[in-house]
Parts: sequence; C-alpha cells; structure tokens
Amino acid sequence: MGKLRPGESQGLAPSRPRPRRPPIFLLWLLLVCALGCSAQGPGEWAPWGSWSRCSSSCGRGLSVRSRRCSRLPGEQPCWGGTHEYRLCPLPDCPPGATPFRDLQCALYNGRPVLGSQQAYQWVPFYGAPNQCDLNCLAEGHAFYHSFGRVLDGTPCSPGAPGLCVAGRCLSVGCDGLLGSDARQDRCGRCGGANDSCLFVQRVFRDTGSFAGYWNVTVIPEGARHLRVAHRSRNNLALMAPDGHYLLNGNRAVSPPGAYEVAGTRLVYTQEASLEETLQAEGPTSQDLILQVLLQEPNPGIEFEFWLPRERYGPFQAQTQALGWAPRQPQPRGLEPQPAARRTTPSASPPPSSAAAPDACPPCPDSRGRAHRIRHYCGSDFVLRARVLGLLQPPPQDTRYEVEVQQVYKQRSPLRTREYLWAPGRCPCPALGPGHDFLLAARRVLSPDRTRDRLLLPRNGYARPWSPAEDSRVRLAARRCQS
Repeated sequence: MGKLRPGESQGLAPSRPRPRRPPIFLLWLLLVCALGCSAQGPGEWAPWGSWSRCSSSCGRGLSVRSRRCSRLPGEQPCWGGTHEYRLCPLPDCPPGATPFRDLQCALYNGRPVLGSQQAYQWVPFYGAPNQCDLNCLAEGHAFYHSFGRVLDGTPCSPGAPGLCVAGRCLSVGCDGLLGSDARQDRCGRCGGANDSCLFVQRVFRDTGSFAGYWNVTVIPEGARHLRVAHRSRNNLALMAPDGHYLLNGNRAVSPPGAYEVAGTRLVYTQEASLEETLQAEGPTSQDLILQVLLQEPNPGIEFEFWLPRERYGPFQAQTQALGWAPRQPQPRGLEPQPAARRTTPSASPPPSSAAAPDACPPCPDSRGRAHRIRHYCGSDFVLRARVLGLLQPPPQDTRYEVEVQQVYKQRSPLRTREYLWAPGRCPCPALGPGHDFLLAARRVLSPDRTRDRLLLPRNGYARPWSPAEDSRVRLAARRCQS
C-alpha cells in the first residue's frame, strides 16, 4: 500500500471546502426584488376633488381642483398634473367696475417700498416682459415695481383671452380648461377631426341676361365658416326665406361693417378694388338666400361653407328647387362698364323699363374641360392679362387694351401692352375693364399682310383669373402635349 498523502484518509474521497454565503446578502436580494422588480410604470391618480369657488364674482375668473398620486415605493410619479383649472361662467361686470389687476396694485398704495419711507399710488403697468407679474407703475413717476405674481385668474392683459395661472398665461380650450389644446374643428365639435360635416365650395358663373336680383345659392341652417367673394360692380345680397332682405335689398347698398344675421355675426366688406366679401363664423340659425344684384356681366361669385352631413341632402334639394331663377327681373340689357369706385344703386336714377335697342344677347355657355383644352391647344397664345380699357371703332369689332401679366404659351414674343381684338360689338365672352382674365388668342394677319392682330375668337376661352383657373390651365397644357 502506498503511503497516505497529507489531507487524505484511507477509503474516503478527497474533501473540498464549501464557500459560505452570508445571510445578509440573501436579505438584500429579497428586498431589492420586493421593491424594484415589482414596480412597473407610474403610480395611479386618486379621483379629482371638487371644484373650488371662482376667483372672481363677475367678468372672467377660474376655479381649481386637485388630485393626489398614489404610488408604491419604487414606482414612477404619476403622469399629468396635480391641479386643473377651468373658466367660470360669470355675468359681465357692471360698468365702472374696477379691474382685478387694478385692485391688486391698489393694495400697495401708501406703503413704503424700495427700502425708502416714501409711499406711492400704484396703477397697472403692461409694458413689462412677464405679463403675469404684478407690475405696477408709480403714479406721477417714471418707474414701475414688480410685487411678485398676480393672483390666479387675473387676465394676462386687457382684452386678451388668456388668464394667469401660477405665473403663466394660459389660453382656454374649447373644453373650458385653461392650458388645454382642445380646439373646435370646422364642424363645431370640440376636439373633432372635421369628419361630421362636409365642405361646400362652388363658383356661380351665370352671367344673367338682364339687370336685377339673381339667386346664387341657399345658405342652409347650420352652415359654418361662410365666405363669399367676387370682384365686380355687382352687389351681393342676403334675403330671409320670407322674402325680407337682410343686406343690400331694394337696390340700396348697405354700408360695410358687422351685422347680426341668422344668429351669427356677418362681416360685410367693400374695397376700392371692387372686391366685395361676406364672412361669418356661424352656425346660421335659419336658411338664407344669397343673391347678386347684377349691373354688369357676372365674372364669377365664389362661395364656401361647412355643413353638417345630415343637412347636405336637404341643401341639394333646396338648391334644385331654387332653380337659379331670377327675382325682380329688370328688362334691361347688361353692358360692360369701365371699372370705377363702387356706388350705391339707390343714388342713381331707376333703370328704364324699356329694352335697350342695342342690348347684347347672352353668351352661350362655354365652360368645361373639353372647351378649355381645345382652345389651349389650338391657340397661338395663352396669357393672363389685365383689361385696361375697350374701344368699339366702326364698323363692328371690339378692341381691348390689355396689360400682359403672365404668359403660358406663345408662338412669338408679346409686348407688355397689347391690343386684343374680338369680332362684333357684342363679343363673347365680354371682358370687363379692370379685371384679370386668362385668355387664349390667335395671331391673325390681314390678306395684304399689313395688319397683325391678336384675335379672341367668339365663344373662345376667356375666364376670370383665379388660382383654381390657373391650375386648370396648367393641366390643359399637359393634355395638349400628350
């Protein structure tokens, strides 16, 4: 038998020392898992408390409510704020009431400030950087002093919609909460996505064969964000369903300004450039009939509004029933007249009831994509031009003096000012001086090649310029190249 080595015993396997882990390590590991491993996400909010009393008794004020965050050790803080502010529904303050900020400045009247014993009378100062600090101007002196923050609920500035909360100026969302991003969509829904209403946008292009009131469209009850615009010597008019005129009725033009019409504020404007507009936020509380008082050929009346989906079908039926029929016809031919400042029709002599001997018949309808493409492709020039004036020399042709604004197509160079000729004394379509048109013209040489004219063919392409018509012309150019 061999000798035993040190550390060995006969019949037994060699023994190895076992490492001993201290019990405190296990306790620490259990504590970490209990506190950290089970924490997932933020804590939970307790229910909101009740709203406080309003900060003001009249005008604009706010109330506040709060909540607490309940979380276990190791959890993250709750998402969101601990306080919520809302606008109070209050009556208007009586005339002569002292504003809230003035009251706060007046609290320091007669009290020494700035380390001196001199006292001052204080009034609000609105020229400081932070409008939610109580910045007060010493009356009779050229300095102001900041007394800290204003009280919550103080208007940020006179006439401003925001209110000061914790030193910040917060706007009011459509949900009545301060600092909220909620806004009304075009349908009038708070936080909506414009999916509960439809956008109606059209152009009324009927030229009319006589002067007087012509129906344009029905503006249905519930319409929002109404806008009507045109540029001519004609006048827009609004009539109630019972036939009572609300604007520009009985050939008398109403002054520009704001009007209360159908439960909304309607803004009516007239510009020296002959542009006339109607705008209203809505919603309208009743149907309205939009008309135009024709005094010259209609270059186009653009109108648009948003309408609840359930009202679109009745609107279509009303429009068809209206039939675009004229009202109060005056058997007087329409003649293009030079551009001039808008005048009130009631101040001019009443129109004659006898038909004018040289009245021009109405032009045939020449609208449509096919008409536009045909004339674009078959013309020598397509241009945007401003009509400066017209002349009807004997025997029959009409000559327009135009200023070229933009050229879309040309076979030879054009001058800045050109003469544009149209056959006959009643050209179709007629071009009103002072307006911009998109025109398709041809170059015509006399048989002896002594006269070179730009000719606008009868029933050719001549449309009032607009961004939409500009896009249509560019599309026609692509079709012409294909």
